[in-house]
Amino acid sequence: MAESSGLTLTQLLPKLVTTSQTLARPPISNFRVAAIGLSHSGRVFVGVNLEFPGLPLNHSVHAEQFLLTNLSLNAEPNLQSFAVSAAPCGHCRQFLQELRGAPDIQILICSEPDPKFTPLSRFLPHRFGPHDLLPKHAPLLLEPHNNGLTLRQEDESRSNGGDICNGHVIDDAKLRVAALEAANKSHAPYSDSPSGVALVDSRGKVYKGSYVESAAFNPSLGPVQAAVVAFVAGGGGEYGEIVGAVLVEKDGAAVKQEQTARLILHSISPNCYFKTFLCYSKP
Repeated sequence: MAESSGLTLTQLLPKLVTTSQTLARPPISNFRVAAIGLSHSGRVFVGVNLEFPGLPLNHSVHAEQFLLTNLSLNAEPNLQSFAVSAAPCGHCRQFLQELRGAPDIQILICSEPDPKFTPLSRFLPHRFGPHDLLPKHAPLLLEPHNNGLTLRQEDESRSNGGDICNGHVIDDAKLRVAALEAANKSHAPYSDSPSGVALVDSRGKVYKGSYVESAAFNPSLGPVQAAVVAFVAGGGGEYGEIVGAVLVEKDGAAVKQEQTARLILHSISPNCYFKTFLCYSKP
């Protein structure tokens, strides 16, 4: 892309950042943040910030979190560099530590007078991350995960019989399968509480999101927010167009998502159908 435009990467990425800021949804702060990431394969991905009125601010999605979720949704295993409209906050500097080789990720801050690529290690020199808590070869964020989960037999056979939300019939069997797939890809090594959410909009399009944990706990990203990232990245419109949602989480998990998921969905799409199904690890 840079070659065809006649621009260097340092010149091109800020232009993409400026254009992408229009995709942000920050109704509380009105501060639009965009991050444009480049993978080792040469593919370019976008991330923007999302805020949800009526909810505590910690439910917001930061642009860098959106970016990494977008990479994961597209099965991209790494991030080489990214440009961002404003310097990453401490929350995002920590969230980025979940990637292998995090210190070497190059960051371009577009708001600087003379932007230059700078390694993440300069922004967080004394880092705490997966290397402090996990075995050396444990899969990290963006790397393949298979949590070996299956639905409980009673949940596998449950059916809503075709509930209707805003005139749309919700097939929770289809959503159940998608949410289980997301749970199996969930990065939750610190609590062993993987979970996933599947949303369906009024056009019948399904969006999946996997729970992502951070070694520092607080920057973790819930499965509903991850699915909302998929919705926004996939061209979804107003949140009210989300008519159905299913959460799959581990039976007896130390970290439970159901009440938080219900809270967020009720806030962004009050009439949305919602159901939780439990799963367990296959022996």
